[in-house]
Amino acid sequence: MGHLVQNRVLASLSLRDFDHIRPHLQPVPLKERAILQESNRHIEYVHFIETGIVSLVTLATGSLLETAMVSSRGFAPMAVVLGARTSPHRSTVLVAGTALRIRADDLQRLILERPQIREHLLRYVQSLMVHGSQTALCGVRHHLEQRLASWLCLASDAISANAIPITHDHISTILGLRRAGVTEALNRFQDQGSLRKIRGVIQIRDREQLEQQTCSCYRIITDAYR
Repeated sequence: MGHLVQNRVLASLSLRDFDHIRPHLQPVPLKERAILQESNRHIEYVHFIETGIVSLVTLATGSLLETAMVSSRGFAPMAVVLGARTSPHRSTVLVAGTALRIRADDLQRLILERPQIREHLLRYVQSLMVHGSQTALCGVRHHLEQRLASWLCLASDAISANAIPITHDHISTILGLRRAGVTEALNRFQDQGSLRKIRGVIQIRDREQLEQQTCSCYRIITDAYR
């Protein structure tokens, strides 16, 4: 496998640190809608995302909300790095792809043996915490169109593509928005020429124009991962 991985957290490890993790990594497919980790359940594996998007979801009675999305920039669940055995989030595959997974027990042992690996992983955890807190503020303070534009730009960045395979229903569910409101906003974006709706896919046509519709949260989240 060498050090030729698409996951940015693994790719930016020193060769020596990566060599300690490499024997424990197993390539796995990520199938759309698959649940990689259930909330408040024992963590068996940590997935370093190579392609696709994993949605971190917070659950409450009768409802759910996306807290953040994980792509090739990171891994899920992050709780293992903090020493936890369970995760407060459900990790669900939003866009199909691939990952390199490692047993949680192996990762915890490795970061105890090599503290520099832990410090490296914690930098990503900090970025993800910014993502989550900014998403919470966005949901309370910003308009539907701003939230939707920001989410679409983040999703496009996550898969490095302008075509996002997702339905109106799925967007409304994970963002906690009315489906009718999401459809109306997407129709306005389409009329403006920012995007094109195809069955099961949203195609961004004018990225610059769509970014102009975002709120400040998009830039803050993007900067956090840099």
